[in-house]
Amino acid sequence: MTKTATLLVCMFFFSTPALAQLPAKAAPDQQALLASSNRALAKNKRIVYDFWRVVFEGCHLKLADKYLAKSYIQHNPTVPTGRAGFVKFMSKYCKPHPIASTIKAPLISIVAERDMVVLAFANKKTDPKNPSKTYTTTWFDMFRLANGKIVEHWDPAIKH
Repeated sequence: MTKTATLLVCMFFFSTPALAQLPAKAAPDQQALLASSNRALAKNKRIVYDFWRVVFEGCHLKLADKYLAKSYIQHNPTVPTGRAGFVKFMSKYCKPHPIASTIKAPLISIVAERDMVVLAFANKKTDPKNPSKTYTTTWFDMFRLANGKIVEHWDPAIKH
């Protein structure tokens, strides 16, 4: 092995700790994430934020029509498309409870552009190679809005 190759191998193996993952952390002030100098973007952020708190986390599925268009398109492969499909699916997993003033999940950021809003979350997982350890990754939900309602949703979910 040449000196250069040896040096590269040593740099790789001895620099690995410098590549260690830093955990994703929730934003300390969710209300600050809702701010925008553009009123339309701020409004879209608020709709998605409130949908998440009220319908998704609070399980107040009777209020889904306030946030979701009837023709809501769902790109998560485990959830049916349409507002009725979403409500039916969610009703299997939750019952209404008090609505929190903030999103309970560790929210990192809210990004809005044009008719889209993205929620980014910290997501703690168990290491499959070492079940006694955990690691932090991120999860993203993206929504498209039209006429003050969520009309489409994407996330990185896979079938189990």
